[in-house]
Amino acid sequence: MTFNYALSDLVLPPTSLIALSLLGLVLLRRWRALGIVLIGGSQFVLLVLSLPVVAMALARSLEPPPVQVAALKDVQAIVILGGGRNRGAPEWGGETVKTYTLQRLRYGARLARETGLPVYVTGGKPDGGEYAEGTLMKNVLEREFHVPVRWAEVASETTAENARFAARDLKAAGIARVALVTDAMHMPRSRRALERAGLQVIACPTAYAGQRPFRPWQLVPGIAALHLSNSVLREWVSRGLYALRGE
Repeated sequence: MTFNYALSDLVLPPTSLIALSLLGLVLLRRWRALGIVLIGGSQFVLLVLSLPVVAMALARSLEPPPVQVAALKDVQAIVILGGGRNRGAPEWGGETVKTYTLQRLRYGARLARETGLPVYVTGGKPDGGEYAEGTLMKNVLEREFHVPVRWAEVASETTAENARFAARDLKAAGIARVALVTDAMHMPRSRRALERAGLQVIACPTAYAGQRPFRPWQLVPGIAALHLSNSVLREWVSRGLYALRGE
């Protein structure tokens, strides 16, 4: 986990809501009404964010529609963004890609086979380790999906750096129009970052989280829904920070 992710875990739910509840308990003796409001309000928000129906609705606020392969006819390359490494994978020699990254690689491999376009992968090692994410992604694509990788960028630590380094390398190769593969929720921010870096982008989202039809069980709170709500809120905060920094 990087410092930025650790910091966001402190300020986003559920940690922030638990902290408000504890603060409410401390205030109960001197400011009873305020303490009750803090405890009741924070626990109510925690419950709401734990409902699958709410979490998926939040996810849909970020998720663009899927791409049609016909839309890629003028694209010159496929860019796949990393989604994290698993540094505790002894069965894979110690390090491998996380599930998020694997989902992106699977979809990127499919698009590469259908279009014949060259592939660019990007991801460094922001929290240390032996192998950069770009290296691991290249290995998975070539060894497991049998899709060649023309470019593997291994120094970037953020989405903004993914975008800048990809634009630098691809524009140097005469490439200006790319198909971007990343999670559907991550797509708005990453697409904007690549476009600000000077590339023309066709969004190719994958790993949708909010597109399931309604079922009654979605009204039952659960930890998976809370995790999804946390991811959506993190993405919205990141979008705001990127906008403030002009990234």
